[in-house]
Amino acid sequence: MPITKFTNLDFDQIKSSIKSYLRANSDFTDFDFEGSNLSVLIDTLAYNTYITAFNSNMVVNESFLDSASVRDNVVSLARNIGYVPRSRTAAQASIKFSVDATDTVGDVTSYYDTLTLQAGLVCTGEQDNSSFIFSIPDDIERTVTLVKDENNNTIGGNVNFDNITVYQGSYVTKKFTVDGSIDQKFILDNIGIDTSTLVVYVNNYDPIAGSLENVGRGVLYKKVDNILNIDKTSEIYLIQEVQDEKYELLFGDGYFGKKLENGSVITINYIVTDGVSGNGPGGTAGSKGVFRFSGTLKNPSGAIIASRTTTVIETINRASNGGEIEPIDSIKYYAPRLYSSQYRAVTSRDYESIIQQIYP
Repeated sequence: MPITKFTNLDFDQIKSSIKSYLRANSDFTDFDFEGSNLSVLIDTLAYNTYITAFNSNMVVNESFLDSASVRDNVVSLARNIGYVPRSRTAAQASIKFSVDATDTVGDVTSYYDTLTLQAGLVCTGEQDNSSFIFSIPDDIERTVTLVKDENNNTIGGNVNFDNITVYQGSYVTKKFTVDGSIDQKFILDNIGIDTSTLVVYVNNYDPIAGSLENVGRGVLYKKVDNILNIDKTSEIYLIQEVQDEKYELLFGDGYFGKKLENGSVITINYIVTDGVSGNGPGGTAGSKGVFRFSGTLKNPSGAIIASRTTTVIETINRASNGGEIEPIDSIKYYAPRLYSSQYRAVTSRDYESIIQQIYP
């Protein structure tokens, strides 16, 4: 018995097959299929069949990694084999600057012990008549260097922020409160996130005390790529790409990774970047004034100190290595290879996929 082709994508052939089927029926042997009103009904059947066949063909194609063309489907299929596509990468620049640590109250002059560069906007730079902002995903604290005269009297004090890596993009903070009564998903709403800049804190809820366990943001959680060497107390999270190039964070379930208590507060800091467009600002090494300081400084008590607008930034390395989100073709190529290597590095193909993840 010949196999019938039910998914024909040619309208005329579908129409012809319907006519052949009707002619084989003795009730329609005397009908004129070309000139009668029956031709309209046949066209309608053929059109409906054509649309159904086309949709079936597209659905089947989107079910396999090799033939899928919609990014969300490709990402979903890659996720099934444990592959997380590379996110957009923020251009990074290395800078240094010095800040006056003088604290003057009335006629009394003293010097701070430490100063903290607050997470968020640090400086701005220009490239091709466009202005770009550069941020850091977490606070940076430095100790004050005192300047003394020949009599060992303190005559000044500075804080040297040397070799600071800034990321091109906007600093964003997202908070979640854990609710175990629902199927809660921790999805970051922004597009263009550099996942390497994620900083995640969890302030666990103590049901006995009826309050949060930690003061401030809480405990720093670590991002992992797999569940090797993970136990029920590990303070970790995993990340995966979901629809529309957004990302979802996954936390432990009490078997692999520590389970979050109801009422716990998750604080997530990250950078939303322009990718490749952010490459360039900073000028050559040693350039001064190309980056303009726009950061916020805090004293040891956590209070914001007066703006140091005269701070001059020196470039160590100009902004570079910004990249776009991993394209579909790259996901199709590297996902099965990374899956076959299982994160080991033995064969040349293993190194090919792993190196792409480390140095995109």
